[in-house]
Amino acid sequence: MKHRVMLRSHLRNQLSDYARTLNVTPEALGEALEWMLANDVAFEEGDRYAIASVNIEPRIQNPLAQRFYALLKTEIPATFVPLYGKNWATLKDRWLRAWEQTYNILINKIPSHNLRIWWLRAGGAKIGKGSSIWRNTEVLGVENLVMGEDSVIAWHCQVDARAGLIIGDHVAIASHVLIIAGSHDLTAPEFWSVSAPIYIDDYAWIASRALVGHGSHIGEGAVVTANTVVAKEVAPYKIVGGTGAKPMGERPRGLNYKVGGKGLFTLLH
Repeated sequence: MKHRVMLRSHLRNQLSDYARTLNVTPEALGEALEWMLANDVAFEEGDRYAIASVNIEPRIQNPLAQRFYALLKTEIPATFVPLYGKNWATLKDRWLRAWEQTYNILINKIPSHNLRIWWLRAGGAKIGKGSSIWRNTEVLGVENLVMGEDSVIAWHCQVDARAGLIIGDHVAIASHVLIIAGSHDLTAPEFWSVSAPIYIDDYAWIASRALVGHGSHIGEGAVVTANTVVAKEVAPYKIVGGTGAKPMGERPRGLNYKVGGKGLFTLLH
């Protein structure tokens, strides 16, 4: 299998740091990395690296490669897809997917903010005080959603957290936004999945009908304007839009507003 999730680190450039963490020599870890690349445990695509997104750790035969894979997994803010079988990991994953689909089919349409947030938290989502997810918004990978305080995801969004979605405080995500944590390898006959975590920092604003792709990092106070597709790092306080999410301006520093939207009209949301 070549299903993979992208890392933010450059494995070769940081090999010495990883070697110190694992208490081995860089040469030994370099050999382990080459073994991982040859056996579809790690993947090298130009200057970007990925690891298998299915949790193959128990099947890795090289002991140092197994330890390295376990360390790299900690850099991904998400649970990995289990090796399916008659085991607890499979049972837990199936239960979470059923809980998630119940939310997307039924619970997200109920006009009760407290019930919807409770359901998501019970499924593993970490949602801070004063934050809200409005009705008819779908959530995938519920257990990998982290949302800070006083943030809003509005109506009719699709929120894909399967590779990890970290949202900060005072973030405004407008209606009909798509946050997509993965794609597929278009060069592979098997259509392998390719995913990456998404980070949206404090005070960011994602405007209506924007698409935030896998691997995006929207900096503090940054704005992604309406109908913009972005799949890259957006610097703090920058305003981007149009084809290629080009820079369009900059916001002021010292932002101090609240966007949570809780109160008298919560039931309507």
